[in-house]
Amino acid sequence: MDKLTALSLSIGLLSGVATFLAVGPLSGFFFIWAATIAWAAYFFLGANKEALINTIVCGIFGVVLAWITALLLTEISPDAAPGFSIMAALTVAVVVVVLCLAANIPQLATIPASVLGYSATFAYLLQTPDTLTQDVLLGVSLSNPLVVISASIVIGTYFGQFSAQLAAKWTKE
Repeated sequence: MDKLTALSLSIGLLSGVATFLAVGPLSGFFFIWAATIAWAAYFFLGANKEALINTIVCGIFGVVLAWITALLLTEISPDAAPGFSIMAALTVAVVVVVLCLAANIPQLATIPASVLGYSATFAYLLQTPDTLTQDVLLGVSLSNPLVVISASIVIGTYFGQFSAQLAAKWTKE
């Protein structure tokens, strides 16, 4: 079987499995959209061992920095002197600079994966009612983005690896 067909079939098959998990037994814990972001990042970064490690490590690093940002945002008073919008923008700007400068550390050098983790965390927080609160952010629960987005990134990255391995088996003669 040619490589594109094998990869298409393996990704299609495993995306069905991932969807079943996301809407079935892992619903509320495993988010298919966060997983497919990591799955795509794995392929974008080369679909190899280094891509697996970088997607997971940097993706979770992005989740952690978004979580810190979210905590900082919950501390900003709506009556803050320059206004909440300006304070929120400054907070995000400073943390994103830190995220990018962290690339000086070799293990955190894959900025795109860090940004994807950061963005996925805020997608979850801004689209899921009642999650952008200190109770959720500091709580030990399946609502905390440190848990659910990190888990989705790890699971999605491994789905990427499994789909690449399955496609490789199907292309061997």
